[in-house]
Amino acid sequence: MKIALFGYGKMGKSIESIALERNHEIVARVDSQNPRDSFDLKDADAIIEFSRPEFAVENIRFAFDHQLPIIVGTTGWYDEFELIADECQKKNGSLLYATNFSLGVNVFFAVNERLAEMMSGLDDYSASLLEIHHTEKLDAPSGTGISLAEQIIERSNRYQQWKNDFSENISEKEILPLASKREEGVAGTHEVMYQSAIDSIEIKHTAHSRKGFALGSVLAAEWLADKKGIFTMRDVLNS
Repeated sequence: MKIALFGYGKMGKSIESIALERNHEIVARVDSQNPRDSFDLKDADAIIEFSRPEFAVENIRFAFDHQLPIIVGTTGWYDEFELIADECQKKNGSLLYATNFSLGVNVFFAVNERLAEMMSGLDDYSASLLEIHHTEKLDAPSGTGISLAEQIIERSNRYQQWKNDFSENISEKEILPLASKREEGVAGTHEVMYQSAIDSIEIKHTAHSRKGFALGSVLAAEWLADKKGIFTMRDVLNS
C-alpha cells in the first residue's frame, strides 16, 4: 500500500516506522515545510491524517475530492462532523476516524461502556474522569476523554453533560467531571473513577508510547482500502 502522511510530527514518524515494517510505502510526508500541494498523490492508496484540528476538515475534503480513503486521528473537528458525513455520502468517499487508534484503548472503551451500564442505577457513586497527556497536545480534554465521558452519559440516569474540570470544582450532580493534565513525556493516560463514601472503583488505560496509536492507524488503512462510507475502529475490530 502507498500511504500519504498528512502530519509528520512525532506521531507521523511513528506511523511511518510501523507502515514500513508492514511493507508499505510512504509516498508523501505533509507538514508545515512540505505542503500538501507539493506532492503528486495520484499513486497514493490512502491518507493517514494526524495534523492539527484546523487542518483536518480541509484534508478530509481533499481526500473525498481525489477519491482517496482517509484515516483521521486528529481530534477537535467534530463540530463539523455532520457536514463531513453529508459530503462523504455525496462524493462516495471513504473515511475512518477515531479519537484513539490504540487497540488497547478500544478494548478500554468496551469495558467503560459495560461498567457505566452496571453503575447507572447506583446513586451513591459519583463518576469522574481524568486524562493526562504530553505538553505538546493541543486540545483539552482529549478526544478519548470525551468519548469515555459520552459513553457514560449515554448509559447514565444521572449525568446530562460533561465539563472539563476537576470534581471538587463542580457542584451540579448532573455534570460529569472530565479533568485534564498536561505533563512532559506522557503518551496518554485515561482514568474512569466511581467513588462513594464506602469505596471506589477505578479503571485505567496507560499508553507507554505512540506505537499503539501508530499500529492501529496502519491497520485501519489496510482495512479501509476497499470500502466506502464512514467507519470507526469498532468496525475494524468487529470485522
